[in-house]
Amino acid sequence: MQRVAIAVFILLMLVSGCAGLKEARPLLPVAEYEKMVVGRLDADYVGTDNCVAKCHKHDKITDFFRHSVHGEQIKAETGLPLVNCESCHGPGSLAIANIEETKRTLGEAGDKCDTSKLLDLKQLPPQAQSLICLRCHSAAATPTLANWHTSVHALNDLSCFSCHKLHEGPQQKVSKNAMAELCYGCHPDVKAQFRLFSHHPIEGAVLSCFDCHDPHGSTQPMMLKGVSQKDLCTRCHMEKSGPFAYEHGDVTENCSNCHSPHGSVNRRLLSAAMPFLCIQCHNPGHRSTVTPGSSPLFANRCTDCHSSIHGSDTPDNRGFGTLRK
Repeated sequence: MQRVAIAVFILLMLVSGCAGLKEARPLLPVAEYEKMVVGRLDADYVGTDNCVAKCHKHDKITDFFRHSVHGEQIKAETGLPLVNCESCHGPGSLAIANIEETKRTLGEAGDKCDTSKLLDLKQLPPQAQSLICLRCHSAAATPTLANWHTSVHALNDLSCFSCHKLHEGPQQKVSKNAMAELCYGCHPDVKAQFRLFSHHPIEGAVLSCFDCHDPHGSTQPMMLKGVSQKDLCTRCHMEKSGPFAYEHGDVTENCSNCHSPHGSVNRRLLSAAMPFLCIQCHNPGHRSTVTPGSSPLFANRCTDCHSSIHGSDTPDNRGFGTLRK
């Protein structure tokens, strides 16, 4: 009986606790929730203009911001959500509270706000840094950022600030010209591949890394865009898309079975020179090339005869579809 009584008592405690969780609670103003995210419950929002009017050290950064895509949203007539310095750095009332006194004490050297009263973004872990951005962008850019948390970049402790430098100019998205060098900072092996004899035109900014890869994450390997690798490649190489009546089975699966997409020492980005590339799959038993006593074939490229290597709708005299017509 004692055990039953204890069990009933524990059950009642659990039920009462759950009931407490379901009680209605009043909603706080949005500003109060913002303070909780930032971690400063003792500060108030004062607006960018009030901050800058007292702290002129940040005039240049403020000018960059006002000409950026974020700063444009401050204009009420745009109808877009308001974004200002306090959206990322937190409420600034404490940061400028004593600035007049420090000016009188230190002169020109005291003309700056107390940044220790703001959110110290640099000291936050990368995941928390990204959350500052995702508070707005998880709703405004859901398709782009849907895979961010499980992306290779996020799992390797990169944050939004690793690529986007919001204080270095009004251009807050990475430009095509700067993108390659930015990616090379972590991927020096890819930089070396783009220096090889055959490569995609990245150096002239004809293409960018973002044309093929989604740095925010993807459902494809290597953060590739598209439904599949072939779907991605045929966005530019449409003549290879098919479908063909006579298909080369290997190339319908994966273009990288034959091509090195970043660069290669072989022509047309081939991962190996012909005929060595082809005989990795095909038995090198061609009568004209390996049979003793047969007439030698003076060719080193399979495509000299098999030119429709990606597929064809016209059969050859043997019922295949890869021979030159």
